[in-house]
Amino acid sequence: MTDTEAADWWGTAISRIEPDHIALRGIPVADLIGDISFGAMIWLMVRGERPTGAQASLLEAALVAGVDHGPHAPSIAVARMAATCGVGLNNAMASAVNTLGDSHGGAGQQCVELLDDILRTAATVPLTEATDQVIAAWRARGVRYLPGFGHRFHTRDPRRDPLLGLVDRAVADGTVKGDHLKAALAVETAVNRGRSRPIPMNIDGATAIIYAELGFPAALARGLFVLSRSVGILAHAWEEMGQGRRNKGPIPPTIRPTYLG
Repeated sequence: MTDTEAADWWGTAISRIEPDHIALRGIPVADLIGDISFGAMIWLMVRGERPTGAQASLLEAALVAGVDHGPHAPSIAVARMAATCGVGLNNAMASAVNTLGDSHGGAGQQCVELLDDILRTAATVPLTEATDQVIAAWRARGVRYLPGFGHRFHTRDPRRDPLLGLVDRAVADGTVKGDHLKAALAVETAVNRGRSRPIPMNIDGATAIIYAELGFPAALARGLFVLSRSVGILAHAWEEMGQGRRNKGPIPPTIRPTYLG
């Protein structure tokens, strides 16, 4: 293999690293340090362009909203348990991030896919009809819980209204179009039709709206959630390390699991 072939093997448009020179998406890192927020930096790295101030603010709001949901969230619990097992902080964080799968952490991606399905269908039929058709199709595939809706803990997710209020403002000032917001609200109306106890939109639904409105593909909605939740994972792992426990399990040692044999 020639030097050129080896260089081309790792060709990238993201970063250029040379002696005494670092450029990210074509911009010298010295010009970015102190001049760009972390949320805007995420946008730049992933998408190759700087966001507007309004776009960066909306993205940051979604990232802030998803950082933590307490030790009963599996990812946080795993981080805290791993932190007592003699591993490093990075190992505790990696263990936690690796629990963020389809059931815990993937609903944002799935919700974007749901909303995209609805908007594609709404190109030929009214939005309400499109929503009912897509929900029925998802149910027929065996989807019991629509991603982004319902919460085992909250009757109304306290993160929903602030985030949707920011989206409303972004629609009003032309930052986003609002199509995914309309689709999500249509789903919320449909799933609550005829119910006395409402099914609330949750954090996955609210952030899915933002990520989709900002033009992020569905798969990146999960990646962005991982970045967001990593903040809480770090904080909990660090706190647990300072509490001095060793080999912390999922339940206190005085409680014995029920034997089913």
